[in-house]
Amino acid sequence: MSGARRPGGGRIDRNRPLCFSFDGRTLSGFAGDTLASALLANGVDVVGRSFKYHRPRGVFAAGAEEPNAVVQLEIGAYLSPNRVATEIELYEGLVAHSVNARPSLGFDFYAINDRLSRLLPAGFYYKTFMWPHWHLFEGTIRKAAGLGAAPTQPDPDRYEHRHAHCDVLVIGGGQAGISAARDAAQSGARVMLVEASSELGGRALWAGDAINVDQTENLTILTRTTAFGYYDHNLVAAVEDCSSGVAKERLWKIRAKQVVIATGAIERPLVFPGNDVPGVMLASAVQRYAYGFGVAAGKRVALFGNNDGLFDYATAFEAAGIEIAAILDTRRGEEVIGVKGRKRVRAVQTSRGEIACDLLAVSGGWSPVVHLFSQSGGSISFCDKRQMFVPDKAVQQVRCVGAANGDFDLNTQPWQSRAKGKAFVDLANDVTAADVMLAARENYASVEHLKRYTTLGMGPDQGKTSNVNGLMLMGDATGRTPDAVGTTRFRPPYTPISFGVISGARVGNLMRPRKFLPAHGWHQTLGAVFEDYGWQRPDAYPQAGESLGEAAIREARAVRTSAGLFDASPLGKIEVWGSDAARFLDFIYVGTMSTLNPGRIRYGLMLDENGVIIDDGVAVRLAEDRFLLHTTSGGAERIAAMLDEWLQCEFSGWDVRVLDCTLQWGTVTLSGPNAIEVATALGLPVEALPHMHFRADKLGNVPVRVARVSYTGEATLEISVPARYVKSLLETTAAIAGVIPFGVLALDLLRTEKGYVHVGADTDGMTSPGDIGLGRAIAKKTSDFVGRRSLLRPACAREDRLQLVGLESANALPIGAHIMDGSNAPCPSGGFVTSTCISPTLGRPIALARIREGRARLGETVKLFDLGQIFEAKIVAPCFLDPDGRRLHD
Repeated sequence: MSGARRPGGGRIDRNRPLCFSFDGRTLSGFAGDTLASALLANGVDVVGRSFKYHRPRGVFAAGAEEPNAVVQLEIGAYLSPNRVATEIELYEGLVAHSVNARPSLGFDFYAINDRLSRLLPAGFYYKTFMWPHWHLFEGTIRKAAGLGAAPTQPDPDRYEHRHAHCDVLVIGGGQAGISAARDAAQSGARVMLVEASSELGGRALWAGDAINVDQTENLTILTRTTAFGYYDHNLVAAVEDCSSGVAKERLWKIRAKQVVIATGAIERPLVFPGNDVPGVMLASAVQRYAYGFGVAAGKRVALFGNNDGLFDYATAFEAAGIEIAAILDTRRGEEVIGVKGRKRVRAVQTSRGEIACDLLAVSGGWSPVVHLFSQSGGSISFCDKRQMFVPDKAVQQVRCVGAANGDFDLNTQPWQSRAKGKAFVDLANDVTAADVMLAARENYASVEHLKRYTTLGMGPDQGKTSNVNGLMLMGDATGRTPDAVGTTRFRPPYTPISFGVISGARVGNLMRPRKFLPAHGWHQTLGAVFEDYGWQRPDAYPQAGESLGEAAIREARAVRTSAGLFDASPLGKIEVWGSDAARFLDFIYVGTMSTLNPGRIRYGLMLDENGVIIDDGVAVRLAEDRFLLHTTSGGAERIAAMLDEWLQCEFSGWDVRVLDCTLQWGTVTLSGPNAIEVATALGLPVEALPHMHFRADKLGNVPVRVARVSYTGEATLEISVPARYVKSLLETTAAIAGVIPFGVLALDLLRTEKGYVHVGADTDGMTSPGDIGLGRAIAKKTSDFVGRRSLLRPACAREDRLQLVGLESANALPIGAHIMDGSNAPCPSGGFVTSTCISPTLGRPIALARIREGRARLGETVKLFDLGQIFEAKIVAPCFLDPDGRRLHD
């Protein structure tokens, strides 16, 4: 093949020349070129090496369906791997490199794979490299696998996310899409039209037809925008290339009442020996390069196909100055049986003899682009007359028009080559017709098995030019029609999209914005060591020469003997009020909240619909129609959203309001034998406040909410003030003699000694209330609540469920250690350790664990296994300290 720039024609701007480089060679093109058209214009025949056999490959198509021309774009921080050259608009200074060529495109050492191809059929890796061990070969195989190289530097580009709503979304800016958008806009509907290329018009642009689009206020047109995913409720995701603006790319999330898919169709190749040699191209691509970009892909072309379009192509090519060497029509019994040349076509061997040419244009019919329609949930069916899969039944408000609906008739006749030689079905992944036949012989006849066994359709092009041919071959091999063979799932994205545009602005600190306590600076002055628990919270306050663990032990002992000060500001604080608030919370909690008196507090569990524990905490009744819910620190936003969802979806008529006020109020916890005395010194009259009671008060002019509730096992006050006063309250309290600040690590030691559950640590996605000893609350409650029906399943009543118990041992037990249901490892697991520590108060190792039938095995000695070590422990009740709760009430 010897591509060259035509003296005229095309939609490029010949007054704006551009320089670019490919594999270190400086080349030139024009504004309006794609990288692929510019490479062809410069006579570049080989643009890459094939994935498996490293055979030379040239430009094959002109759009997103291109399987060969995959390049590495730019260098350094701007590196962008595995980009399709046909989709890259040329710009000044563009730098591109070929991929999968070692050490160079001209000489690829791994091309020896082609010589060894008989030893490397489909699925060879499933049968080889297993002895003596897979890992012996893994490193070498991984180095040889893949195409481009991932960037190693942070991405300096900006990406945006936008949301849009419209009445009608038209996807595809060809003639059918333009007509649909125009009609919808004239009816007064709000219309969005998205088109992947830089101009509207589709094939009409390079076929010479006139394109007229009247821009109106209710018609929004987005060019360079590819719709890549269709989701529930008519949500379509699209990526806009806006490199010339502030952002590089923009992710659009478009919700439409009606979607019109006008994405056109993709020309199919033919499968015959030598169909992968550079210079074998889709006929439609040859025409597009000639009339869209002013590039002749060759000087002398042979046409080979199975439909009426061959003769239209011949007329167009001749008008573009490309000599016609032959027209080979399978319907007349003519076929190509081989191609001469390795790095470019030199001649084709046909049933009529050898024909000299440097370009072979093939046309095997057309396949409507049904990807988005299928993603929407719509079904597709095979049309025997037109030999294509077409849209069938829609399940959302969507319709396909134009070529995307198969609205064309080219009198296509099925054809399959019988010639000997390596005939490729999937150019991207080097899948041959012989590979498909092998899969059929080995009973990988399911379309999903065929895909995974051969890797058909798993390349960068996702099988856009190969899948239908592969399915037809499988049908021939197994005696099934293409409709019976079916298709694989069309999963988004339709074309590759960057990770950058998926994340948008959510990178670095914006990916998960850090939450700081209202008094973060005060904790810093005390030398706190912070950890991210959703909030930046102090783990401990180490003193000079003290480790983090030693600091936690010192702080825990201070709480047990004097008074500890803890910043509990992240504690979830959700207010619920209204005349139906009480019965709403009865439904949300396992416990009953409607019987709670004002000023009283009650512990409660929240479940999901599966009966699994998702959160715990206490509820405070502020008034007859008002409650304050305390959730776990990490659950406040999630639980508030859950409450809103239940109200909006199931109880929309109830008089209930929900307000998450976690950020408005900060909480300071005083815990220990001297906690009440310290609070009194602050001016809070709490001497007579019993455990699980609440009162609202004031410190000066500052409103204060005091709850006597404990997570340490000691007398504890949770004092909440407006967030701006937290620092002042902490400073004042810490100045009182005997008060020691303590962090999360000490709190964990304290609650483990008491046997209090930490949701998410001592529970998982299968834990029900009965598993942690709270099954009686369910038996007493007569009304419905979230998850109740699931708890009635036999699985939830099994006696061999994992139950929360305590463990005592001579040595500290590691978290995750498994209880051995056998004398020697390996053996079945009978449960695992969930929390563990060396108790500062008791001076010995203790642990919490969930063990099969745990409560019935108290006193039993068990063996545990962890990373090759064996431990022994005794199963005991989960509460190790003050089981009667006297310290709570003192």
